[in-house]
Parts: sequence; C-alpha cells; structure tokens
Amino acid sequence: MSYISSRRATMVGIHYWIGLIVLSFKISAAFPLSACEFPAIYNFGDSNSDTGGIAAAFEPVKPPYGQSFFHKPAGRDSDGRLIIDFIAERLRLPYLSAYLNSIGTNFRRGANFATGGSTIRRQNETIFEYGISPFSLDMQILQFDQFKSRTADLYNQVKGSPEADKLPRPEEFAKALYTFDIGQNDLSVGFRKMSPHQLTATLPDIINQLATAIQHLYEQGGRAFWIHNTGPFGCLPINLFHFLSNPSPGYLDGLGCVKAQNEMSVEFNSKLKDRIIKLRAELPKAAITYVDVHAAKLHLIKNAKSLGLADPLKVCCGYHEKFDHVWCGCKGMVNNSEMYGASCKDPSIFINWDGVHYTQFSNHWVANHTLNGSLADPPTPITHACHRQ
Repeated sequence: MSYISSRRATMVGIHYWIGLIVLSFKISAAFPLSACEFPAIYNFGDSNSDTGGIAAAFEPVKPPYGQSFFHKPAGRDSDGRLIIDFIAERLRLPYLSAYLNSIGTNFRRGANFATGGSTIRRQNETIFEYGISPFSLDMQILQFDQFKSRTADLYNQVKGSPEADKLPRPEEFAKALYTFDIGQNDLSVGFRKMSPHQLTATLPDIINQLATAIQHLYEQGGRAFWIHNTGPFGCLPINLFHFLSNPSPGYLDGLGCVKAQNEMSVEFNSKLKDRIIKLRAELPKAAITYVDVHAAKLHLIKNAKSLGLADPLKVCCGYHEKFDHVWCGCKGMVNNSEMYGASCKDPSIFINWDGVHYTQFSNHWVANHTLNGSLADPPTPITHACHRQ
C-alpha cells in the first residue's frame, strides 16, 4: 500500500472511530439491554455474501480473487472479506462455511446458503447463460430445512464424540442470527427481460417471497433477523459497459450511474422496508432489523474523491474499454494480443473489484457504517439484534 493510501486509510479510520465512540454513547444511553449471545449465523443471499457455495457447486474461483486477505481464492467474489465475514468477526464467530462445500467444513457456528447469482424468485435459465444460480431463495430455505433436520439426527448419533464438535446444537437454532442479502440479481434479470414498468409491477411479489422465507424460518424457531436492502445497482461498472459503446442522453444520473436502475433500487428498498414493518406485526416474537446498506454504499461512492479513493465507477481487476472486455482472472484478446485480467496494484483505494462486486475495503467500510446500528431500522447494533423493539 502506498504512503498516501496508507495515510488516507489511517485518517478515515480515525474519523470512523471518533464517530463510533460518540455513537456508542448514544446507543448505550438509548439501548441499555445486554448484548446478544448468538451461537451461530445462518446466511441466505447471493454473491454479496457467498463464502464458497457457487464455487463448490460449479467452477472454483480463480486468482487474483482473495489476494488481499486470504492470499488465495477463498470462494468469495472479492479481493478479500465480505460484509458477512465482518459480521462474523463482530459477533466473535468463525467465518461461515458454505453449505454446498463438503470439504473441510465446520457447521458448529452456522452455515452459509448464499450462492453467487442467486435470486429471490426462481429464474428459467441456466447459470451458463447469464450467471444466474439455480439456488434461488426458496431452494436455500429448503436446503436449510434439510440441514437442520439431518444435523439434528447426526448430532444425536455422535453426541459426546469429536465429530459432534463440527455440528450445530439442535437447541441453538432458535438463538441464532438469520441474515439476508439478496435481491440485486432479481433487478438485474428484470432489466434484461422487462421494461421498467413491468419490473416495478413484479416487485411486490419478489418482496413477498422474501417475506415468506422469513416467515418459514420463524415457524422453524428463528427469532433474530438481520436483512440488508439492495445497493445502488446502477453504479455497478458492469452496467456502464454498455454505455461506453452506446451513449444515449438521459441514460446516466448525476453520479454517472444508470439512472433507471438506481431508481429501481430505491423503489425495491422502499417496498422491502414497508413489508418488514408489516412482518413485525405478523411475527410478534421476532426481532427484525432492516439494514440500509444502500445508503452506506451510495455515501461511499459519492464521497470517493474526498476519501482519497479511485474513480468509484472504475474496476480494480480486469480490463474494460469500450468494446474490449477482459474479466478479472481471465484471459482475452485485445488488439489481436492476449491480455490477462489482472488486479490493480492497490485494491484498498478502489470501491469496485471486478465490475460486479465490491473490494474488501468497501465491504469493511460498509460493515463499519451499518453494524453499529446507525443505518438500521430500528437503530440496533448487530450485537443487540436479538432484542425486539
């Protein structure tokens, strides 16, 4: 890391910790309840929180993914850790093993059902067409049901033996934290297949299917839910590649992001928040926290320059100029010469990693600005997310 980027990171860190200390006093005064003792995390989502599911099911992630923390590919679509990894750290739990990964897994403290490319609604296409996972949210819930049932049976068989140390305790499912980060790919598919008006009309059904998943987990004993909204989808560089070759008036907003897609993200999040408010009444014993990662990501993008970051709409890994696209970790032809989609020298000054996914720096920044409860409804830190308000 360069001296300038190191100094920038230090200053950002100082400002963050000062803000966090002030916020902690405010939260402590308004929230005197004790911290929760979550024994496990069960996560559902897409590539924003996939810790190895899609890599185990299909093709392993290639270098230079994982280089900034794991120093090798670790099943994550980033140069390092994801928000879900920082959630685990904050709760003093180990990183989640992917449910689909059968090698070296330990499910004692939870499991991750998220897979890259997942949607809330099932899609009638294969992963080889547009990268959409066959493991939609309803399938992830079915996998959880099977996981819960089979691990309970197995635990009762091996109880007291070393094998039991890798299995969840049946009574702890009710005390676990259930996290969600999904919906972005539903918007992606919608813009590919529908008009904005048609996509808007599908949003209530998409969100109701997410609510149905939460209701099911509640019926299975789940009580604490931490639900991310979707980020500013139109600011993903992949959505700007088309504009490079086909610029059209009114396509971009003031930030240089795809206007219609960002407006749809806002509409999705508004409907999601309204549905969660209703869920709280429907599930009287549940503590359901709505987390505005959209605000955190948008703030980071808007303030990239003042934070000393690179252009927020440029990627760290890969090559993308007009008609020429070489994806991160892949090889391609540019001007009749083979090119490798390499990483930039310093991922810590980039917001976007590969055109679709965020860098570890961004994920850490968003985690720091959401896990304290300042962007949550109710304003609850994740360490207290078991308490219903």
